Amino acid sequence: MTFLSVEQSEGRVSSTPGIAVDFLRDWRQAALRLNVGHRTAFQHDHWLGAWYAAFGNLAPLIAVISDAATGRDIALVPMISHVRRGIRIVEFADLGVSDNNAPILSRDAALDAAAMRAIGKALIPALRALPDGFDLLRLRKMPAEIGGKPNPLVSLGRSGSSSLNGNLVLLGDDYEAYQASIKRMQMPRCWRVFTRHAGARFELATDVARAHELLDVMDVQQQARMEKLGSPFVLNDETHARFYRDVVGNGIADGYAVVAALVCDEGVIGTSFGIRQGATYCLLRISHGGDSWSSCSPGLLVIERTMAALHAKGVRRFDLSIGNQDYKRRFGATRVPLTDVSVALSWRGLPYAWRDHAAQGLRRHPGLAAIAAPVLRKLR
Repeated sequence: MTFLSVEQSEGRVSSTPGIAVDFLRDWRQAALRLNVGHRTAFQHDHWLGAWYAAFGNLAPLIAVISDAATGRDIALVPMISHVRRGIRIVEFADLGVSDNNAPILSRDAALDAAAMRAIGKALIPALRALPDGFDLLRLRKMPAEIGGKPNPLVSLGRSGSSSLNGNLVLLGDDYEAYQASIKRMQMPRCWRVFTRHAGARFELATDVARAHELLDVMDVQQQARMEKLGSPFVLNDETHARFYRDVVGNGIADGYAVVAALVCDEGVIGTSFGIRQGATYCLLRISHGGDSWSSCSPGLLVIERTMAALHAKGVRRFDLSIGNQDYKRRFGATRVPLTDVSVALSWRGLPYAWRDHAAQGLRRHPGLAAIAAPVLRKLR
């Protein structure tokens, strides 16, 4: 068991022996401490740098966890703080735009099971010791592993407790074999129908200007789709639009940001946007030109063509995003559990932590969940 004595100095909180925790309020300063390490695509500086710049109305709170004896950084946890209904909440830098959240882990840290537990245990008292008076820690959508390493914060909650999950398609080296495995989707037929149109082609944007043009089309097409469904759409508001364009502006040249489209002389009929890290691609947004193009299923076709193009570039892991729409099973996706954590940091946060724990447990009992829903909604 790690004993933590807390000492505060100049906005930092250190805990000894064993683990030290610093809190920084500026992402750029934090990124200098630990930016390269084991991480998912959503902890890349292209993503987090754009996020903290766009959503600057919230207070950054980045925990840098280090070895107290050597001073070497072990992990970095990109978070924010905000007030909701009078409760001071600490959570990941997300606001619904990231598919998963996790710390960045140092490549050379010796992270055995004991060290992993110590990291999680050190974060809680360090947050409680800050003068901000935080009430609740919520860490949502965490994967069990980060770059093949165990996620040290998952131990704070119940594994797989999130209501959301990833949807992973694993491919070998033979893309034709994969195409054969999803033949019922009739993607070759859809491609043939599409290519009957003059100038029909699939396009991967290679420069910022073209990628931004396609994002503009995506915003219009997605908004039209959401209006037809009667659902709100916010991804083209000023803040979100800036965020996505900054991600693309910083990441298109090195292949991190991937913007693709189905294009013909009549215009852009389908788009996709995602992010790539090594052999892994995360699909985040798709759009299509509406019902008049349904004969070639442009929404599905732009996904499949994006997968084919990236497979040729070495990608073998395709995460089709959170949410369990039927088409993801048809692409052969397997659900990847994610974990939520809620910890009360003060007595004021206790009802909210209890609410979160109850909601996690009730997901296994849909009937009870429906009865309890009105009460649980009051404590979100």
